[in-house]
Amino acid sequence: MSEASTEAPGTGEVRVERSGDIVTVTIDRPRRANALDAASVERLLTAVDTAGGDGTRALVLQGAGRHFCAGFDMAGVLDSSDGDLLWRFVRIEQLLQRLRRAPFVTVACVGGKAIGAGADIVASCAYRLLDPQTTLRFPGFRFGVALGTRHLAALVGTRAARDLLLHSSEVDAATAVRLGLGSAVVAREQQQEEAERILAATGTVDVTSVAAILSRTAAVSDADDAADLAALVTSLTRPGLHDRLARYLGGTGD
Repeated sequence: MSEASTEAPGTGEVRVERSGDIVTVTIDRPRRANALDAASVERLLTAVDTAGGDGTRALVLQGAGRHFCAGFDMAGVLDSSDGDLLWRFVRIEQLLQRLRRAPFVTVACVGGKAIGAGADIVASCAYRLLDPQTTLRFPGFRFGVALGTRHLAALVGTRAARDLLLHSSEVDAATAVRLGLGSAVVAREQQQEEAERILAATGTVDVTSVAAILSRTAAVSDADDAADLAALVTSLTRPGLHDRLARYLGGTGD
């Protein structure tokens, strides 16, 4: 997958590369463990939306450097207005929903940590390849933010989802696959090859049929997505968001 990128090398944030009808999207903020600031979320949304209209058959999503994605970038968060925080989280939820509703195959190639929104991105992809050293964690409710909840429950079951959200503990790759949160444990250096094998297996199915299969096998409905978005907004507009974030960042909410 080596054709010219839509971003110049080294600009960071998000890199998009195309090889034929396969797009590879790399979150490229390794100094922030690929945490999602507002700009990177918008670039991810643009990449997914563009792929949805240009004949893309598959999108591979990965993180640069050691970790896949550390979730919501907390830099300067306590100086942000409630409106800014609401907008940023809503855009992340919209990103998750667009990944889940994508008319093309999505493959997450995951190494290192996937935390919060990063773990939700993994869960939103159709195939989820986890390096043996990968861990996933969902700490959002530690500061009272409900993100992607119904989809997680549909993916792993109600009991497992409750445990993941209530305990906010790290889940290793093998456990994630057992729960259905991961598709397979694949060493990071072999994930690209495995992704290509998965995508090659869809080669006899036309693009329209791929979209139909993905739509009809979606884990949640449009109504579930709407309910998740409403629950997110409710959680963000509950009084005391900045105080909850301050406690979380201070280590008392973990």
